[in-house]
Amino acid sequence: MTNKISALILTDEFSTNEVLKLFLSEFENLELLEQTTDYNEIINKLSPNDKKFLFIVDLSTRKQDKLDLILQVSQQCKNCKTIALSDNPSVDLIIQIMRAGAREFVPVPIIKNELYEAINKTINQFEVPKVKNKCKIISVFSNKGGIGKTTLASNLALELSQITKENVALIDLNFQMGDITTFLDLKPSFNISYMLENIDKINETFLLSTLEKYKNSSLYVLADPPYFKQADNIQPKQISKLFNTLKDTFSYIIIDAEASFDGKNIAALDNSDMVLLVTVANLPALRNTQRCLELFERLGYDKDKVKIVVNRYMENDEIKEQDVEKVLSKPIFWKIPNNYFAIMSAINKGVPVSILNSSTNVAISYKNLAQHISDNLIRENMVKKFENILNNQ
Repeated sequence: MTNKISALILTDEFSTNEVLKLFLSEFENLELLEQTTDYNEIINKLSPNDKKFLFIVDLSTRKQDKLDLILQVSQQCKNCKTIALSDNPSVDLIIQIMRAGAREFVPVPIIKNELYEAINKTINQFEVPKVKNKCKIISVFSNKGGIGKTTLASNLALELSQITKENVALIDLNFQMGDITTFLDLKPSFNISYMLENIDKINETFLLSTLEKYKNSSLYVLADPPYFKQADNIQPKQISKLFNTLKDTFSYIIIDAEASFDGKNIAALDNSDMVLLVTVANLPALRNTQRCLELFERLGYDKDKVKIVVNRYMENDEIKEQDVEKVLSKPIFWKIPNNYFAIMSAINKGVPVSILNSSTNVAISYKNLAQHISDNLIRENMVKKFENILNNQ
């Protein structure tokens, strides 16, 4: 970058201020503004549109006032990026900080490497983004096994590749008991552990030659690790980095998420544009789905991000569609009909349902779901595009 970024520190602690000034002085592209504790003056300092600003705010004291200030800065200061600090971090506080508009969080006392990583990530957000494929990441999730999550993920991925004619990546994040390769009868030479070990070498050519291509489609599969110990070495940050790398090559990334809330899985869900929360119409499954929705709300997920998919749905079930919606206080996004024989036959033969028999009700449902998702995402992109045009007028 040719232009320097102006940095402003807000903290009530002298020692924290001195440490921050010392560390920031090592960045040649940062110039430190004179500190102030006047909130109106801070807004005025960070408002000019012809400059870029980095706002570092310590919430160790006056937490709510500073949360309100972060929100005000994010709304009024368009060229400002915020990093938040606190000596008493918690999941709830970090969620509040992110909701207010800060993009990075660093705990106090400050560790130099953690601060530098947060600053570098934030500075990179000022760079003019490359024109690239607008990839959408879709996680298929349930915290209860045996719901049909893997069947949905594999069939949806293939249908999206066939409908859109674009590259689709299907990732198996069931690190202990992944089944994607079994469902599609694949024996890949490489898996996600290999990919993460070589993350810095990855480009489009590497991806398209390393991921297992499914027959004559534009669907590419990234398998789970073959050994349990390999999964233990995978970190949440690596998952996020992998997705960011895949975005340049694929239009859609479908994730068969693990039925858990560990760090790796939450990293996948955080990075997803859409979460298909799969359930069936019985009370134990619906209670589990309620718990998932409550946790997603705590994580700060937008209500529109999480979509309810009822699998194995039958019109004559004792629990009706309206009962499900009432219990979950959320509309059903999609219903996949129950067709045990078609699904089991496809699984046992290692092929998607549409390849075995495209005229079955369940195959038609998967195809229509893929069409519905792709249409909706296109519509959302167009709405955002027009909103940006109107906002710039």
